[in-house]
Order: sequence, then C-alpha cells, then structure tokens
Amino acid sequence: MSSTASSTLTRATVCPYEDYFAAVWDNFVNRHASATLFHLTAWKRVIEKTFGFKARYLLAEEDGVVRGVLPLFLVSNVLQGRSLISTPFAVYGGPCADTPSVASLLRQAACRIAREEGVQYLELREQEPPSESQFCTKQLYVAFDRELPTDSARLLQDFPRDTRYMIRKAQKNGLQAIMDTEQLDIFYEIYSHSFHYLGTPVFPKQLFRNILKEFGTACELLTVWQGAKALASVVSFRFRDWILPYFGGSILEGRQVAANNFMYWEVMKQAIESGARYFDFGRSKLGTGAYEFKTQWNMRERSLPYQFYLVRRSSMPNFSPTNPRFKRAIAIWRTLPFAVTKVLGPPLAKLFP
Repeated sequence: MSSTASSTLTRATVCPYEDYFAAVWDNFVNRHASATLFHLTAWKRVIEKTFGFKARYLLAEEDGVVRGVLPLFLVSNVLQGRSLISTPFAVYGGPCADTPSVASLLRQAACRIAREEGVQYLELREQEPPSESQFCTKQLYVAFDRELPTDSARLLQDFPRDTRYMIRKAQKNGLQAIMDTEQLDIFYEIYSHSFHYLGTPVFPKQLFRNILKEFGTACELLTVWQGAKALASVVSFRFRDWILPYFGGSILEGRQVAANNFMYWEVMKQAIESGARYFDFGRSKLGTGAYEFKTQWNMRERSLPYQFYLVRRSSMPNFSPTNPRFKRAIAIWRTLPFAVTKVLGPPLAKLFP
C-alpha cells in the first residue's frame, strides 16, 4: 500500500482504495463498533452502478493492518456543482477508525482531495462531531433507534398508548405482512406513489435492483396487504445485530387502516423473532411529518452532526425539501400526473444525494 498522508499522532498512512482491498475493507467494517452498513463496499457498488458517481474511498493502514476507512464520492451535477460526500443517499458516513488520530488523518486526506478537486464543499455524515476546527456543523437531522426486547409482547407494551391503538386497529382491519424480495415491482409502485404525494422525485427502480443484488440476504422486503390490495412496503437492511428499515412508503388508502404503523411493527416483531437486538429507524428532518411519526415509537433520539468543509462555498448548502426555496417546486410536483413523475423523478433524484 502506498502512502499518501502521514501524521505525528499516528504511524498510520492513507492510500486510495483499490478493488483488491474489498475483503479487508469489509472485514474491518464488520468488526468495528462504529461502522455502519453504508461503510461496506456493497454500498459503494450500489452507488456506482446506479448513479455513476466516482468513488474516492480512502483506507488507513499501519504495518499492513487496516486501522480506518472513509467512504467518499465525487458528485457533480447542475444544481450543486461538484462536491465530495461521505456518503451519498446514506444516513451515515464519515471515517470509521480505530483511534481519533486515524480518523483525523482520514479527514485531512479528504480535505486535501476536496482542495485538489476544487469542489464546492466536502460533506461527512458523521454520528459524532470531530475535534477539527475547519469543519462547520449542520444539525438538520435526528436519528432514531432503540434496543429490542427479547419478545414482541414486551415491545408492544413499550410503545405509547396511541401507537398500540394504531397497531391493533391495523390488525382488526385484517392487514397481513409478507416478507418477499420478489415483490420488488409492487414495492416500487407503492414507493413511487408515496414520493409523489410528498412532492419528492422518486429514485430509479434500478437502485433497488442493485441493492437486492449487492446485499443479498442482508436485505429484506416486507409488504403489507389487505386482502388482494398492497398498502405499504419497505426495504430493510440487516447489519450485524441491527435492523434498519430504510426505503418505505404507503398509498393513501393505507392511512385509513394504519398500514404504516402495522408495517414498522411487523419489521420490529419479525426482527426480534430472528434474533436482532437493535432497531434503527433512520433519520428525519426536524419539523417534518416523518419526524413527528417517529417520536411516537418510544425511540432514542440522536442529533446527527453532519460536517462540512467549505472550499469554494462561503456557507453550508441547504438542499433539504424543508428549504423555503423548494416549496413551490414541491407543490407543482404534487400536481403532476403520477405517470409523469415516475419518468422525471429518477434523473432529478440524482441531484439530491
């Protein structure tokens, strides 16, 4: 491994990722306490195949032993120019390292790449704020998670009364949950309708095909049915003893029978039955309906201190749908025919990594 950076605080060196590093990279991620599924090389391949972004992954090693990794992508589009992001379309990113000094070494290497590439900014989707002073912190998102009990009856009792009521309402309405990755087309139709209602461009179906291919049995697809009608569906990831329902949606008819509540209850219940210990409810923006929904499940809330290193920009970007600049665009999108949004959505979704 060739050295491209050094530090007085560590003997580790940083080098660019090569494909033959995949096995040692994933071995490191799978054993490291602070790692996430978005640090795995499977996510790298999904993003490359689906969106064509260029990977700039960095690996830190010391005496031939991996000490840290940093997934990183060079993103370029007409909306935000060129940027470096760790990691696109992911809740979490940033360096995963054995020591703070190795993590700092990886951040400094990323900052150097950002300057050399002349990007607008570098974004690291970290879970804890670093000590480096050159970064700006944006706390737009909150993450939700909880430890799971050993049985689903205990879990149900842990929920607030209103949440238990909605789950029982769904059960009384005869809803059923089926786990089957062969129902991808059904999932995508529901997911697309959900995004249309929210006024947000939907991801391409190829994203989910690539996810199923790259993650294999670590990926699950659960669909909620009422008779012959599919009402809600979600794609979840397994990572070690965690379950993360990541891409989910429902149609409007599902709201009348609490299909969303039932869907996430079933994800948790089936996760417990298969031995999962922790549930990650992903991130939501403060002040949104999704945020309010997740506060109803007795979860731990964690602010996500995303880090920005500004190169050509003088302020942190804000491409969130909560930005008032996008209010009119969202309203217009919701009035477009559904079939039109399915065609126009995927190329537009690429603009908001």
